[in-house]
Amino acid sequence: MIAREWKARCPKHHEEGFIAYLYETGVKETSETEGFRGAQIFKREMDGNSEITLISYWKDLECIKAFAGEDIGIARLYPEDESTN
Repeated sequence: MIAREWKARCPKHHEEGFIAYLYETGVKETSETEGFRGAQIFKREMDGNSEITLISYWKDLECIKAFAGEDIGIARLYPEDESTN
């Protein structure tokens, strides 16, 4: 089994909405991908913001790539995500 970690920060007052959005996008879609074994979301307060950590568990690296693409170090974005580019 392989674990993949993703982190983000948001203002503390947006924490609940951010986590709900994360479940509706990344967690929902990963759970429909072959080789997905589960996920956990952790949160902690940092400098008045919330740091959200998503850890997803996978059968193997190829299953992660089927979801994330060849470069698994790049976050998968959704149309509703704000682009900072």
